[in-house]
Parts: sequence; structure tokens; C-alpha cells
Amino acid sequence: MESLQNKTIGAFVAEDYRTAAVFSKYKIDFCCKGGRTITEVCVKQEIEPKVLLKKIQEALSAEDTNKIDFNSWPLDLLADYIEKTHHRYVEDKSIIIMQFLNKLCSVHGGNHPELFRINELFTECASELAQHMKKEELMLFPFIKKMVKSKETEADLMQPPFGTVSNPIAMMMQEHDTEGERFREIASLTNDYTAPSDGCTTYKVTFAMLKEFEENLHTHIHLENNILFPKAMVLEKEFS
Repeated sequence: MESLQNKTIGAFVAEDYRTAAVFSKYKIDFCCKGGRTITEVCVKQEIEPKVLLKKIQEALSAEDTNKIDFNSWPLDLLADYIEKTHHRYVEDKSIIIMQFLNKLCSVHGGNHPELFRINELFTECASELAQHMKKEELMLFPFIKKMVKSKETEADLMQPPFGTVSNPIAMMMQEHDTEGERFREIASLTNDYTAPSDGCTTYKVTFAMLKEFEENLHTHIHLENNILFPKAMVLEKEFS
């Protein structure tokens, strides 16, 4: 039990993604702040460690035939998956959500001025994520794939212009933190994505899309922060 309390949240989720639902229920950030231990989180949020660990064990014991073991995937495959699944999701959904938020501000902004701040936050998020993803697609992910290829073929690895892979990774993780904070504010302003009593169908749909976007972003960041990035740094050390 003691060793489990000192295990990081990110490690739990990396080993079995079903634990993410438990952490989400307790509003524990498992993606941007996945490096914290169970003990640290429980002290911070005044949760009894035995209670949290019991919920985690229950999640792990439940049958899940749809579980994907991302932790066992080759890094080049995982990078491709993140780009084709999560990057494309952000690109597709951002445009639609911004259109809906603009409409809500126009129709409901008078009675719900918080919509303007929500719109501002999400617009910033969409813009920053677009730049963030391009840096991954053009710089970081190609180098990770080169490392995998070099290891497979036992070829020499050319040193990248950014020095070591930990440099762009540190930048990406900092940007992940920024988006995590931004969405925490959005969640607060939307009352955890609950539309007000006078909210129309578009209002409810927009908030549901924002909630789904945040959940997708959590998975996206988790796969990078807790699996892809740490393993990429370990792989790079094999060449030195």
C-alpha cells in the first residue's frame, strides 16, 4: 500500500487508462500534473489515500475488452496515432466550437457575460494549440521517428538542431500546462459545462462539445507527457 501511495498518477494512467476515470471523478489532473504521487494529491485535495486507491483497484479489476495498451506501442506508431487522432480532432472541432461560441455571445451575451471570456479563452487555446501541434509535427515527432529507425537499423543518429530531445519536450510540456490552466478556467466559468436554465439547444451542444474537447485534450496530453516523452528521452540516452 505504501509503495502505491508513492506511485505517480501518470504512471497509473500510463499502465491502465481506466484509472483516468477515477482521477477525473475526483478532479485530479492526470495529464499536465501527472508527475504527482497519490500521497501528494490526497494531501492537496484532502482525500483519504485508502479510499482513492480502493477506487483505482476497482477500476483495474473491472473487465475492459476495449482497453488499448498504448504503453506497449512503438514510439513511432504512438506519435503517428497522436497526430492522426488527436491533432486532427483539435483541427476539426476548434472551428466548429468557435463558430458556436460566437453565436452564443451574440444571442446570450447580454444575460451571460461570462460567455465572452469563455470565447476568448477557447480562441486563445485553438490558436496556441495549432502552433503547438505544428512544432510537434515538424520538429519533435520526426526526430522521435528517426531515433526509432536508427535503433532498428543500428545506424548513427544525427544530432538535431535543438540539441537534445528534452529541450523541445520541456517546451511542449510547458505549453500543455498552459492549456490545462486555460481549460480549468473554462470549466469553472461554464459550471462544469452545465448550460443555464435559459440556455437554448445550441448552448447545450456547445458546452457538451467543450467538455468533449477537454476530455480529448486530457487523453492527448497524457499520451505525450506520461508515455511518449519519457520514453523518447530514455531512447535518446541509448545513443550517447
